[in-house]
Amino acid sequence: MAAITVCIYKRQEGIPSHLCQKVRKERKGASSFGQVPVCQWDVYERQLCLSCITGIYGCRWKRYQRSHDDTTKWELLWSFVLLFTFGLLLLWSYFWWEAHNDYSEYNWFLYNRSGEWSDGTAPILATTAAGFTYITLLMVLALCHVALGQQLNLHWLHKIGVTAALLTTVVGVISVTQTWGYEWDVVPISLQATGPFLHIGAVAAVTALSWIVAGQVARAEKTIFQVVLVVLYFTVLLALYTVPLYVTSPCIMDPSDLKQRPDVIGHQGAAMLAPENTMWSFQRALQMNVTGLETDVTISLDGVPFLMHDTTLRRTTDVQKLFPERQWDDASSFNWTDLRQLNTGHWFLKDDPFGTVQTLSAHEKQLIGNQSVCSLEQLLKLASFNNCTVVFKLRRPPPEHPCHYSWINDTLQTVLNSGIQQSLVFWTPEEDRAQVRKSAPGLVQTSLVKVESPEALQRDGVSAMLLRYNQASTQEIRDFSQNNINLTLFTVNEPWLYSVLWCSGVSSVSSEAPHVLKKLPYPVWLMKPDEYTVLWVSVDLVSFAVVIAIFIFQNYHTIRYRSSGIHSYNPEQIMLSAAVRRTSRDVNVMKEKLIFSEVENGAEELYTNNGYNYYTNQTMGQ
Repeated sequence: MAAITVCIYKRQEGIPSHLCQKVRKERKGASSFGQVPVCQWDVYERQLCLSCITGIYGCRWKRYQRSHDDTTKWELLWSFVLLFTFGLLLLWSYFWWEAHNDYSEYNWFLYNRSGEWSDGTAPILATTAAGFTYITLLMVLALCHVALGQQLNLHWLHKIGVTAALLTTVVGVISVTQTWGYEWDVVPISLQATGPFLHIGAVAAVTALSWIVAGQVARAEKTIFQVVLVVLYFTVLLALYTVPLYVTSPCIMDPSDLKQRPDVIGHQGAAMLAPENTMWSFQRALQMNVTGLETDVTISLDGVPFLMHDTTLRRTTDVQKLFPERQWDDASSFNWTDLRQLNTGHWFLKDDPFGTVQTLSAHEKQLIGNQSVCSLEQLLKLASFNNCTVVFKLRRPPPEHPCHYSWINDTLQTVLNSGIQQSLVFWTPEEDRAQVRKSAPGLVQTSLVKVESPEALQRDGVSAMLLRYNQASTQEIRDFSQNNINLTLFTVNEPWLYSVLWCSGVSSVSSEAPHVLKKLPYPVWLMKPDEYTVLWVSVDLVSFAVVIAIFIFQNYHTIRYRSSGIHSYNPEQIMLSAAVRRTSRDVNVMKEKLIFSEVENGAEELYTNNGYNYYTNQTMGQ
């Protein structure tokens, strides 16, 4: 039987076919009825980039050829799963990026649940970064497959990885929603700072995708598919163009309307630089030119108000060392003599809750190691000497405590006996507020509860509010300011959040990082409304022009290609058409042999040694 010799020429513009590379490959098989020994001439251009793309995505390292078969419905389903996972991880990553302001709060929640202090954000950030990087890589590879005309064939190991990433992210979202649900408010708040820039990035990304979309439309054979794809893409694009109409940010304003810099109050002192609620922490905060100090007050067994945030002493003292049998007792069950024996600085050096210990000098570490429990009287005298305000939250002792009923009077007497000006003290307890106002009319009555209107506060004689930063909108902040209500929002550590609240007109913020905020003499960004309008309209117009140019180019290229009489083909189908009588083994071998790239600008001729010509369109059944 005669051997069949196959020569495939790839002609490019200006390059004769006889100059194309020829690689002779021989394969001889056993002669049998219906079986032909094959001697092939495979001429192709190796494409390392293409082989890496198909290899990494689907582990098809030897299949360089572009197959024009449609992707299976099963693989399309996995593509949608991959896309959904990417979107969910993008939101999850953005959430944790902006929640950096509240990492210490999250760790404190975990401490209350487990009883042991640890940085719970570290493993979440590590797994999120790894998962997002992995899924993003798969998304890029999938887009490359679409752009190059390759079938989407995600390897089963990647399918397991995508499933794992999806499930862990879903579990994370559910757990955060259940335990820390109000933190999701950071997303719309952060969009006030990042929205204009995210819009520009989104427009750039969708504009870049137009190359792939235009290519798919140009190569598609079904008109319905072309129409649907074009309508869908331009709907998304036009919707994205109009997003700025709904973007609201207080930082889009006339600079002349910007109010004075919000006052910074040291939340438990300078908690990032020194142990919270210690004298050294308050002194460090005063060195940062804060206008006030915020703390939490508990009453000891013998009636001494002292500073402690937690209900127990385990986290911030060495109570496990001095009183191991009482380490789980309420902090108010200790008398002042026992409390003064506790060290409140060693934990900070050991746990390093904010990762700042390495920035401290040896002298600062020595001072921190000698800190003890601070009383309210000590803080008030320090504030009086420096003429700064004091804001404190007072925790009522348990029912069995001797001061359970006298806690208001005991604390009020401490304030009055300290000698501090009453106008420097923000009084927050709601209980017996009327009686306190009679005894100390100079105290600044402060509410910890958000009310419906400023008028309701004024009727109760309240002139200040202390709220978490997510409890007041921009409009509410401005309403409180217009009604002369001093609004303080906590806890504000990040410059972007401080800038948004500054532009909103807030009176003051409470911060664990006054050393960071004091370096911000002006909002991170401020833009006039007209400037922002010009910016986003210009971006939209440039994007639309680029998209139209890409569609015209792709369509012109395709029309020119088809008018030359050259049609795309599947190389596997060519050889399989000539190998009808061959065994599946030889067919598989031939599949592996026919590894070459798609024809771009050239014509192919298929010759056999018995004189027959097989043109490409004939072998494909055209």
